[in-house]
Amino acid sequence: MRRVWRVVFLVPIVLIASAHVGSPDTYFEGTAGPYPIRVIVRNPGVVPGLAQIAVRLLVPHAVRRVLVLPVFWDPKTAAPPPPDIAARVPGDSSLFSAALWLMTGGSYGVQVTVEGDAGTGTVLVPVMALATRRLSLQRPLGITLLALGAFLVVGALSITGAAAREAGLEPGNAPDRRLRMRAHIASTVAAVVIACALIGGRAWWNAVDAAYRGGLYRPFHATASVRANGDTQVLRLVIDDSAWVRMARVWTPLTPDHGHLMHLFLVRDSACDAFAHLHPVPLDSTTFETTVPPLPRGRYRVYADIVHESGLAQTLVAAVSLGPVDSPKVWRAPDADDSWIESTGAGGSSRFQLADGSTMVWERAGGAIVVDQDAPLRFRVTGPAGEGVVLEPYMGMRGHAIITRDDGQVFVHLHPAGTVSMAAFERFARRSSTGSSMPAHSGDSSAVVAFPYAFPQPGHYRIWVQVRHGRVLTGVFDADVHSR
Repeated sequence: MRRVWRVVFLVPIVLIASAHVGSPDTYFEGTAGPYPIRVIVRNPGVVPGLAQIAVRLLVPHAVRRVLVLPVFWDPKTAAPPPPDIAARVPGDSSLFSAALWLMTGGSYGVQVTVEGDAGTGTVLVPVMALATRRLSLQRPLGITLLALGAFLVVGALSITGAAAREAGLEPGNAPDRRLRMRAHIASTVAAVVIACALIGGRAWWNAVDAAYRGGLYRPFHATASVRANGDTQVLRLVIDDSAWVRMARVWTPLTPDHGHLMHLFLVRDSACDAFAHLHPVPLDSTTFETTVPPLPRGRYRVYADIVHESGLAQTLVAAVSLGPVDSPKVWRAPDADDSWIESTGAGGSSRFQLADGSTMVWERAGGAIVVDQDAPLRFRVTGPAGEGVVLEPYMGMRGHAIITRDDGQVFVHLHPAGTVSMAAFERFARRSSTGSSMPAHSGDSSAVVAFPYAFPQPGHYRIWVQVRHGRVLTGVFDADVHSR
């Protein structure tokens, strides 16, 4: 029974780890000099692979051309090639698209340059090039290649036999028994050589395929546990992956993002009616701990965002059960940026009353939210009289949004600048001479926060929007996303 329960426990983790945890694609909204732009980079899923890049001008400008260039994070690499020119999408004068080869797995910065009537502006968008899947050979192509290979083998054997049999014959003479035997021997030797070459080639191909399979990206394995500490609970997250132990050879160390080495999120399973955004402190290179707020007991999904010095960001996944330990009514957060909320959400409403009495309004446009299309994630915070509330920076941003599907198959942590991390952006900005800076906010007033995103899968989602006004405030909303 213990083994059965262990399997039951691991299945949800495996399912979550294989889904859209973190964002495989990159969404960025900011400025390239005087040009406000939105950039979407679709991860090819294979490395080397072609990434699809879309650049949209958010304010009308007369633009001559848009250039895109991938820059690898390691400054020891060779100089990058000349930039590619993004093509204007027919029927949409504000949208440009291009395809770029990402040749090496790791962290890239896609340099976007806009040339137009307001001059030239450049921004460097951090992008993760990760091999997450293996492309299978399509059956029609496989049959075609097999037929061509058989034709070449038969042709090679025929040419070898003919050369051995007739190369030395005078014109008009017929080959004798000796020449015919020599042709058979030559064809047999050629068949053996070709067979050895095919067997060796197959072994080489299988070795390359196995190496590629072994190199497919997966987040580090992590284990979460909870222990009682008086009237509180302490959550411990241990990164117990063997790759982490070999980090000095494989991964670069962690770097703070928004002032913290780790952003940890707790979401109560299935109902998603309890949520916490915490910032554990490291006890050593593999162990992080934090005090748990007075969340209701139950099973929780654990998501932990980390960023490496290379700019590579990833989300660790685990699960934990919070027990019946009595927690204090007033929770003393170990970090001023920690927060939690227990709420069933806003249902179908676009309004949510925040803890300080103000209201967060989701300014949704008409129409359904559709997979892979820009989502209207724009929120306004108003006071009792409907006046706009001045939002304060929350960890360097106007706000943060955390989105998950009810089954845990999708999870993403968004900023007004998109899915890129501040740490990755700043690293590439220091390397470049573009003068890029991380946008601290988005929206047309201090009471508005907006997030660029497109939902990757259909289903029912819960959205937590976090802002600061005197303290951290969290709005909770629900969204149904439909297929195309």
